[in-house]
Amino acid sequence: MKEIDIVVPCYNEQEVLRTFYAETCRVLETLPGYVFRFLFVDDGSKDNTIVIMKELAQTHDNVKYLSFSRNFGKEAAMYAGLTYADADYVILMDADLQHPPAMIPDMLAAVEEGYDCCAARRVSREGESKIRSLFSQLFYKLSNHMTDVQMPQNAVDFRIMSRNMVDSILSLAEVERFSKGIFAWVGFSTKWIPYENVERTLGTSKWSFWGLFKYALGGITSFSITPLRMVSILGFLIFVAACLYIAGTLIQTLLFGIDVPGYVTTLCAVLFLGGIIELSVGIIGEYVAHIYMEAKDRPIYILRQTNLERKERPRGNHSDSVL
Repeated sequence: MKEIDIVVPCYNEQEVLRTFYAETCRVLETLPGYVFRFLFVDDGSKDNTIVIMKELAQTHDNVKYLSFSRNFGKEAAMYAGLTYADADYVILMDADLQHPPAMIPDMLAAVEEGYDCCAARRVSREGESKIRSLFSQLFYKLSNHMTDVQMPQNAVDFRIMSRNMVDSILSLAEVERFSKGIFAWVGFSTKWIPYENVERTLGTSKWSFWGLFKYALGGITSFSITPLRMVSILGFLIFVAACLYIAGTLIQTLLFGIDVPGYVTTLCAVLFLGGIIELSVGIIGEYVAHIYMEAKDRPIYILRQTNLERKERPRGNHSDSVL
């Protein structure tokens, strides 16, 4: 019988966790021939999420949990879950039931056909604000044009992966992680399954607009140096324009004498060049920040408690010390 680990990152999910487990188990009961294990990762929740995890673990042998010392973010929670998953296949999904458990049989059938991965892709964004949907679409278009890593429009983290693909993902132990890009970067054959967006009925979303913006910006700068090249090109174009303006001014002065400079022209030029400089410094600063975080080599997460046995990992940036 093949083993399948289900990695579930959780942050303040006390309202939905029991329902998620019950709904998912109802689907898994229709899949004989497999052994399923849940790996819940508590990302420093401030509610009773860890308490519910422990209750589920006490009454169900297939429930394991990891709990962080503080909130390290969803990326760290996914990495931790994948680190401790050692099954033949690994399913990655959210606890809010916006990743429908009913899709698991189709995903499992895809990897049994020979695919290394089967992932979900939303075909609609009903229930989301138009502004958020617009920025999401813009992000995918910019990312696919500016990087060599191509991500399908509206791809989500909900997926099942082979052991080989999971090990390849874990070999990329960078601190500043952007899993959507990493999933695409490692390659492997992937089958995409479209699904209609499911509105959250229990609990509230933990993603703010500003949080999503920072996440998207980090994703682009993690997999592309195009913004840096744009700064270089823009600087060159401004240099050429300045040379042409100086040459034109000299010719005008020699032919028609000294003209009284205009206040508006000078002000516009100063503001424009100042804005370009600030933008360029900001873009360069994003890359310096990435270098700074990676150079410190701090662990991606710190584990506070777990009901899993310790195991050694040949690679990985994390701390398993229990506080």
